[in-house]
Amino acid sequence: MSKAFPIVGVIGAGQLARMSIAPATALGVDLLLLAADSQDSGAQITNHIVGDYRDLETVLAFAQRCDVLTFEHELIPLSIIKALEADGVVVRPSSASFLYSQDKAAMREKLSTFPSPGWQIATSTDQVQEFPVIAKAISGGYDGRGVWKVSDVQELSLLLQKTGKLLIEDLIDFDYEIAVMVARSPHGQATTWAPTQTIQKDGICTMTISPAPHISLDLSEKAQKLALEVAATVGVVGVMAVEMFVKGEDLFINELAMRPHNSGHWTIEGSHTSQFEQHLRAVLDLPLGDPSMTAPLAVMGNVLGGDKPDMYRPYLHLMARTPALKFHHYKKEVRPGRKIGHVTLVGENLIELTQEVQHALDYMSGEVDE
Repeated sequence: MSKAFPIVGVIGAGQLARMSIAPATALGVDLLLLAADSQDSGAQITNHIVGDYRDLETVLAFAQRCDVLTFEHELIPLSIIKALEADGVVVRPSSASFLYSQDKAAMREKLSTFPSPGWQIATSTDQVQEFPVIAKAISGGYDGRGVWKVSDVQELSLLLQKTGKLLIEDLIDFDYEIAVMVARSPHGQATTWAPTQTIQKDGICTMTISPAPHISLDLSEKAQKLALEVAATVGVVGVMAVEMFVKGEDLFINELAMRPHNSGHWTIEGSHTSQFEQHLRAVLDLPLGDPSMTAPLAVMGNVLGGDKPDMYRPYLHLMARTPALKFHHYKKEVRPGRKIGHVTLVGENLIELTQEVQHALDYMSGEVDE
């Protein structure tokens, strides 16, 4: 057996790692995951080591078994990434890029010439003159966590007592949200997928529609160009989500995620090259794949845990009703509000696609039973 195929180490073993296994296997590339637990979504079905990503010695020993290291979450301390690089480990994205997905203040500073909401760093209430505003934790927030709509000084004071420092942003009365997935390789080749509308509920993405249905062709091209420029500016290697607000024909950059992302799950069935394969190609510096769509529309819905723990029995009804529906179960413990899987449907009729995906979500969560 040829030893020329590389081993890609992944810090984290959740569903993003799990969905990377199939394209890695197809390419003949081995994944090795650093898991918190053997029951983590990805660790259940591929090679892994159980260890603490916050412990430098653990991560260094893990890295020695890999040819290149990448991530499926933003939680690893930047100091550990820098120590890995100092030890000669190939880390993609690098610490110099990864900083901007971990530190929202550094991201705003770096992208200060890009269209963004007005922002400032606040350590005291008297720095903020107008309300309401959006307050964000500088680091550690994702999936709506660490983000607050603040209506008055009292609310801001309570938050500052807990955090000491916040990123304060203008509240944008946007029409809808989009995400543009972009991939970039070490030698600068870059591709982008069609802009995706993300539909949120309680800070959690519940559905995505690709391409975003209300966006004009000019604005779609502008959003993709913007995402490519952001990728080059921060020097990312791998896949990155650039989240944006749309208001009229204006775009405002919201946040960055330097890894495969929920808003790109549709690419597994809806694109010639999925975000997971593209991420592997990028971190291995292979030529990037074709990101064009396989159908006019792709709708993805996140299956959130509800009162129904049995996630297998719903297949009987849903597969019979909608044979084209594709299921991805993460094999995570079912808890209310937790992302435990997703479904995708591609086709031409937006109303039909969204109705069928929504029915599947409602049925799997137990909200409807027929």
